[in-house]
Amino acid sequence: MKINSIYVGGWFQRTMLQLSEIYDFLREGKSQLNLDSNKLMKFRKSLEIGKIDYGVAGEEYVEFTTALNIKVKIFEDGLITLKNESVSEDTLFADLEHVANYYETKLSPAFSYLFSLGAPVPKELANIETVYPYFVVCDKVTKDDMTDLLARTEKQKYFEFENKKYDVIRGDKYYFINNKSQSLENIERYIEEQVFIREFKGQLHRYLNLHRIIWEKIDSVKEQASVKGSDIVTFSSKLDGYAKTVNLIDGRINQMSTYLPTREKIAKSDPELAEFLAISGYRYETLRDTLDYIKHLWTMTKNYVSSAQKLFDGLGSQVTEKSVDNLTIVTSMGVGASLIGLFTESAPEFTVFGFIYFFALAIIGWGVNKLMSTISKNRKYDVADIEYDKNIK
Repeated sequence: MKINSIYVGGWFQRTMLQLSEIYDFLREGKSQLNLDSNKLMKFRKSLEIGKIDYGVAGEEYVEFTTALNIKVKIFEDGLITLKNESVSEDTLFADLEHVANYYETKLSPAFSYLFSLGAPVPKELANIETVYPYFVVCDKVTKDDMTDLLARTEKQKYFEFENKKYDVIRGDKYYFINNKSQSLENIERYIEEQVFIREFKGQLHRYLNLHRIIWEKIDSVKEQASVKGSDIVTFSSKLDGYAKTVNLIDGRINQMSTYLPTREKIAKSDPELAEFLAISGYRYETLRDTLDYIKHLWTMTKNYVSSAQKLFDGLGSQVTEKSVDNLTIVTSMGVGASLIGLFTESAPEFTVFGFIYFFALAIIGWGVNKLMSTISKNRKYDVADIEYDKNIK
């Protein structure tokens, strides 16, 4: 069985501005930002870069080779593919791991540092394990060979496509392509679109799951029938953290709508992708509908965390009012004691009893204030909110 090449791919939102920054970094290990020049050079050296090209294929891209027999292609919209042509059947899975390892341990850390300034990536996204799509391109093999390769990786077949130029069998993360009479360049175009569609869908699914997680976290705060005054600040801090995460993710989601139309237009203008689009072109429309759904869902999430913040801000105001009332009581006691002393003594005298009386009054005042503060902290405040039936989806 002849294996022509293998690919690993990924996508994260970028623009032509960031592509220019990547190009400068790859060429000279430099950045216009205030980044450590020694770290930049160290990251660049770890990539073991050979030849670098800047081109246009529907979108602008940067392509470079490495001393590790890996060719990397980075598009202006953030799509990345890594390719290795030095592959055999015996070393297939070791070679796939080799390419994925380069992506994870060399390329990703370098780009993470290059774009480390500015809006952060929410930790809920940063901590998600990436599942790469792996593409294996074979030359003129039988269907049984393709099925055998799938059986060695994944038992379930998700998709199968055949035409005169190439066949495709895919599992969950493995795609096996049998090239019959197609140029490798056109096969790559198919792979690029598959990576984009898969990763776009994958990000939307992660945002859907994050909505569920954050919503439940907010619920766990709001579901308290009543809370102690001392816990309100803690709950408010949690809600502020959720609000920050929601706003950051909302910005990422809104960015996604700028990429889909461009990718769809480029793909549909490519005659070599006509047969592929005949069975999968609808997926652009489906992705657009799903993106709109996630946008509306995230708007609900923003409104929900905002309402929770307002609720606990109101409870915080109640605590403040109670504290003021307590302070008024303590102050009134002090004023009363002073008036008693004024009307029972014609003139103040410095006596032992006077000093004892003063300290006793101070201790009583402190004790009363402490008692009032403890009562305020442990006072239960009702968390009033509308209850919903969560079984209706």
